[in-house]
Amino acid sequence: MSPDTAVEHVMQREFASVRSDERLDFVDDVMALGRVRHMPVVDEGKLVGVVSQRDLLAASLSRVLEFDAQERRTFLRSIDVREVMAGRPITVAPSTTLADAAALLLRHKIGCLPVVGPGGEAIGLLTETDLLRAAYPEKSAAGARG
Repeated sequence: MSPDTAVEHVMQREFASVRSDERLDFVDDVMALGRVRHMPVVDEGKLVGVVSQRDLLAASLSRVLEFDAQERRTFLRSIDVREVMAGRPITVAPSTTLADAAALLLRHKIGCLPVVGPGGEAIGLLTETDLLRAAYPEKSAAGARG
């Protein structure tokens, strides 16, 4: 794909999101089950933040060495997403080019960009992996061998 391709052509349209009053143990479970590293935080239909695996790690890092798995889970259950999420996330519009989106990821050293509509609603998610897939489409198994 061309660097001038719009984000809307490669963004994930189906994604898990959480509310800011959810507990981190729930987020941890969803991320593990869905094998995702970033989740938009949406309250009343509007994007209010992004929570990442890095945020979960930071929330429990000082305690994780002293906690067993059950204690860590209990600790995460005591924290709301709003306490650790990145508020006021950097976002893009569906018409943003892949080149501009990649520049934002690099400049801000982040791994995803929520794609928002005109009313601030989260309509998609663009990750580093999405950009790599767009730049380097997977070849068929037959083509990869030859």
